[in-house]
Amino acid sequence: MHPIVKLVSQRLALGLMLLFGASALIFGLTEALPGDAAQAVLGQSATPESLANLREEMGLDRPALTRYFEWLGGILQGDLGKSLTNKLDIAESVGGRLGNTLFLAFWAAIVSVPLAIFLGLLAVRYRNRWPDKVISAVTLTTISIPEFLIGYVLVYFVAVKLGMFSPLAMINDSMSLGQKLNSIALPVIVLTMVVLAHMMRMTRAAILNVMQSAYIETAELKGLTNFKIIYRHAFPNAIAPIVNVVMLNLAYLVVGVVVVEVVFVYPGMGQYLVDHVTKRDVPVVLACGVIFAAIYIGLNMVADIVAILANPRLRHPK
Repeated sequence: MHPIVKLVSQRLALGLMLLFGASALIFGLTEALPGDAAQAVLGQSATPESLANLREEMGLDRPALTRYFEWLGGILQGDLGKSLTNKLDIAESVGGRLGNTLFLAFWAAIVSVPLAIFLGLLAVRYRNRWPDKVISAVTLTTISIPEFLIGYVLVYFVAVKLGMFSPLAMINDSMSLGQKLNSIALPVIVLTMVVLAHMMRMTRAAILNVMQSAYIETAELKGLTNFKIIYRHAFPNAIAPIVNVVMLNLAYLVVGVVVVEVVFVYPGMGQYLVDHVTKRDVPVVLACGVIFAAIYIGLNMVADIVAILANPRLRHPK
């Protein structure tokens, strides 16, 4: 078997094992929470008899392992199940919200990835000079501040005081693309500020590492400008670690939007998940958790596979 095929197969198998482990962990943690969906529906004043009847109706009277493996069997058949609290099909409820989350993450990536690579190249071009120091200081400051705090600050100053954007990021199918982009402007800014520093600093470090190579010295001796050396010779050879960190941050943009969606009341997966965690709606929490885990693990596998393909010793084995 070719080394690349073997390594990719191993990554895929590991990804499936991690996904199974993530689903079991999410189920266990949700079960460990105090109360259940029946208690959340009926409230604290419910009688033991009414709780017992509702638990039986919801299937919560069965052993936890039985419910988990029934849910797992449904997932393997493409059935996410039904919500315990409102009896709605989870797949239908998740569909639109997942699309909204991916829409938000997509536009955050469109802004943050090119900006991070550009700033990384700029920092290398002016290494140890004031542009490099300013870029590093500003990006490190933004990554050190919690995203919820950045969100509330932007809502107060940009939305309330300046009236530039809406404080609530509400979108629907009847809105035009321009209206949607205007509505999600603040969440996109928050997500960009959160992931920008990591990608920028990794781009800078990867290119500086390549700049120590012998062929870079040859390019310098040929009289090439610093910009051409960085752009034409260093950057292409630093793609693998840059792609790796970009994929990790794209995974965060999708999975880590929960806080941002709650702050801006955005109708995405994060808001949907938080609403049903408070209701102890285990099937919904499991479905959302597994979808988030699948996206995160999938993007990490893509990063691993790109790194494997970028290794010439694996592409051209002796």
